[in-house]
Amino acid sequence: MRRAAIPLAVLVLAVATLGQTKKPAAPALPKTPQYGHWGPSGYHLVRKIPIPGNNSWGGLAFDAVRRRLFVAHGVHVVVVNPDTGKIVGDIPNTLGVHSILLVPSLGRGFISDGQTNDVTIFDLATLKVLAVAPTATEPFEIVYDPVTKRVFTMNHDSSTATAINAITSATVGDIALDGQPAGAVADGKGHIYVNLQSTSEELQINSKTLAILNRWPMSPCEAPTGLSIDPKKRLLFAGCHNDRMGILSADTGTLLAAPAAGSHAGVGAFDPVTLYALSANDDGTLTIVIEAADNRFNVVENVDTERGAHTLALDPTLHELFLVTAQYQPPPANTPHAEPQIIPGTVHVLVFGRDYNYK
Repeated sequence: MRRAAIPLAVLVLAVATLGQTKKPAAPALPKTPQYGHWGPSGYHLVRKIPIPGNNSWGGLAFDAVRRRLFVAHGVHVVVVNPDTGKIVGDIPNTLGVHSILLVPSLGRGFISDGQTNDVTIFDLATLKVLAVAPTATEPFEIVYDPVTKRVFTMNHDSSTATAINAITSATVGDIALDGQPAGAVADGKGHIYVNLQSTSEELQINSKTLAILNRWPMSPCEAPTGLSIDPKKRLLFAGCHNDRMGILSADTGTLLAAPAAGSHAGVGAFDPVTLYALSANDDGTLTIVIEAADNRFNVVENVDTERGAHTLALDPTLHELFLVTAQYQPPPANTPHAEPQIIPGTVHVLVFGRDYNYK
């Protein structure tokens, strides 16, 4: 039987498409309502997750492997699926919880308990409490050093840092800081960096010997709180209470820039993919800064969030950002300087995502 001839146009198309592969689709964001418009960074509010209960809120931590968000909620830690908004776990008896640290390489998590002056250590997979390690007064921020396999708590009231063996859970010792610590980061090379909020200084600490190597002034950055690091370029990003972001060299302590930022900065983060340095601010803004050239930094934008949303966690895969806050009652008449009052039962997580047209 004679075969039918293949049209020339079909042969040309087949040859032209040989070797081509289908472009992979961008990760699909959960199908949730979109809120409003967004600016240069592409970040915008995509959903809100209510957290039941009348307790206050604190730090956040994100488990990228299991896609679980840990929320400090006064006397316990709530574990949430950030895609569905469902509560999937709870870690009780963490009184005065401030911060949560996850160390996937060890399969462990660490919680600073401000009221009982200790750290709760738990299994990342089961959420079972493994141990409790004592610290000095009021542990706040926690940071992990992979070189020594130690965790360090920043103890606000006692102006100290406590080093704990992350494997044995034994307390190694305390470091006198001569100032109230706030944010802290590790560079992966045996150094811990600490913001001293009360003295506006940056400390560089040897994670093995527990010795303070350097004490760098941070002017014009005042009362630095949140701290993040670009370990590749050796840059530190500090959120300052005087509406700035202080950017320092991690090697010399030189202040390279102090661009304008939102008011009363809280927790910071650095995304190595987008190269964004992020600062969650108590005034209801999220400051985003990017390095435009060597030692030159630009504010991309200040994204509107909500008042009180000063803690932050980053999803390194989808580049979503998680913040937590609550609703506030309006101040009484003729009391413009009155402290804002939180409406009980209104704590919620804000999830910000990026438009995938943005690179």
